[in-house]
Amino acid sequence: MPHLFEPLTQRGITFRNRIAVSPMCQYSSTDGYANDWHRVHLVSRAVGGAGLVFTEAAAVEPRGRISPEDLGIWSDRHGEALAGIVELLHSHGAVSGIQLAHAGRKASTASPWKGGKSVSEEQGGWHPIVAPSAIPFSDHSPVPEALSQEGIQQITEAFVHAAQRSLHAGFKLIEIHAAHGYLLHEFLSPLSNQRDDEYGGSFENRTRLLREVVQAVRNVLPDSTPLWVRISATDWVENGWDIEQSIALSDKLKTLGVDLIDCSSGGAVPHANVFTGPGYQTQFAEQIRQKTGIATGAVGLITAPEQADQIVRTGQADMVLIGREFLRNPYWALHAAKQLGQENLYPMQYERAWK
Repeated sequence: MPHLFEPLTQRGITFRNRIAVSPMCQYSSTDGYANDWHRVHLVSRAVGGAGLVFTEAAAVEPRGRISPEDLGIWSDRHGEALAGIVELLHSHGAVSGIQLAHAGRKASTASPWKGGKSVSEEQGGWHPIVAPSAIPFSDHSPVPEALSQEGIQQITEAFVHAAQRSLHAGFKLIEIHAAHGYLLHEFLSPLSNQRDDEYGGSFENRTRLLREVVQAVRNVLPDSTPLWVRISATDWVENGWDIEQSIALSDKLKTLGVDLIDCSSGGAVPHANVFTGPGYQTQFAEQIRQKTGIATGAVGLITAPEQADQIVRTGQADMVLIGREFLRNPYWALHAAKQLGQENLYPMQYERAWK
C-alpha cells in the first residue's frame, strides 16, 4: 500500500505527497480580494512541505460569502489577485487548489472574532440571502429567500465562471464545496430542502443541483485538471443527509468526472449531536472509497504523523487534509517527514535545522 509521502497522480497532476492543506477561512479579505496575508499564509505551507495547498472557500458571487471578509472569485480581478500566489505555490513544489463555494443561508455573518452572528447591510452584510427553501439556519438567523429555478441556473453559471477564472489564475485543481451547511449541501439535505419541484423531495431531485454544477464545471476544465467535491457525509441528525446517501451520490459524481470526494460532515443545522474524536470522520472516507472505488480525502482532528500515515497505508483514504494543525505549525509536513523517516524534503535554506 502507498504511504503518506508517496506521490499521487490524478489526471495531469502529480502531488509530491498525500498531505493537503485543507481550505480554512481567514476572514481577511476586503471586497473578496486576496492580499499579503493570504500570500504569507498559503505560501508558507508550501514551503512547509504540503503536497497540495488549498485557498479558503472562494465565493462564486458576492452574496455567496460567509462573511464580508471572505475571499471571492466572482470577477476577473479576483483571479488576478490570486495569480501571483499560485505561481509561488508552484515554485515551492505544491499543487495549487481553490475551493469554490456559496454560503447560501449561512451567508452575511460576522467573522468568528466578531461574534459570528448575522450582520445587517449597515454593518457590511447583505440581503436577501438565498437557499433552496425559506427556512432559516437557526432561530436567530434571517429567513432566506427560496431560489427560483432561474436563480438556480444563475448559481450554476456562477460556479462555471468562477472555475474559468481559477484556471486563468493558474490553479491546478478545483474543488466544489458541497458541505458544512452551505448552499449546495442545503439542497442535498432534507433538513434544509423542502422544495416540491425538480430540485426537492427525492434523492434524485435533491442531488440535481450539485450534479448539474459538477457537470457544467467539468465541461470547462481541461482533461488534465482534477475536480474534487467536498461533502458532509452525514448531518449527524435523524432523517437528515447520511452516509448511505453520500455513497450513492459519490457513485454518481464519479461517473460525472469527479476525481476525489473530500469527506467532512455536519454543518446543516446548529443542533446536531456530533461525536468527535481523533480522525472521527475518516470512517466516511473509508466507506465511500470501498463501496464506490472513487478516491477519497480524510479530514478532521488528524494531528499526528503516524495517524495520517496509517490512514493512507490502510486504504482508508488517498489524501489526508490537515486544517488546524497547519494553523499551529506551517511546517507540519516537514516534521512528519522527519518523524516517519523521509529525508530530503526540506528546503535547502533550512537544511541545517533538519539534520
